[in-house]
Amino acid sequence: MRHNKNFNHLSRKKAHRDALLANMTISLIRHKRIFTTLAKAKALRMYAEPLINRAKNDTMGNRRLVFSYLQNKEAVTELFREISQKIADRPGGYTRILKTGNRLGDNAKTCFIELVDYNENMLKEKAEKKAGRTRRSRKSAAAAPAAEAPAAEAPAAEEAKAE
Repeated sequence: MRHNKNFNHLSRKKAHRDALLANMTISLIRHKRIFTTLAKAKALRMYAEPLINRAKNDTMGNRRLVFSYLQNKEAVTELFREISQKIADRPGGYTRILKTGNRLGDNAKTCFIELVDYNENMLKEKAEKKAGRTRRSRKSAAAAPAAEAPAAEAPAAEEAKAE
């Protein structure tokens, strides 16, 4: 029986596909974001996320297992030192895929795949959204600084008179 044995073969034999996914995972760990096709990004997510999850528990066994997949000491070291600290409290979903349109030559769907905790732009947007105002509060927010300004000047004026 072949139940649940389907995945994207990416038009490659097993050895070629494993080498492709390992190299893409190494690039993702090093650069935190890579540009690729949508099919390869989805296959990479299935390959890389279990390896990233292993990095949470820094044991010799986990390091050896991850190294057996990646065959790159620098990538394994960076994964277990820096990336594991950022993902320590995240229960899963370590990568994000952002679609970018179609490629000009062959019209393939392209995208970015990135590590979630390393996108500074989205982290800034979250902080800005918390500080954002609604339409209703614009008038009251604009009036509040105007009301505070004379109040702030008044104690300074009283101090000047006292001298």
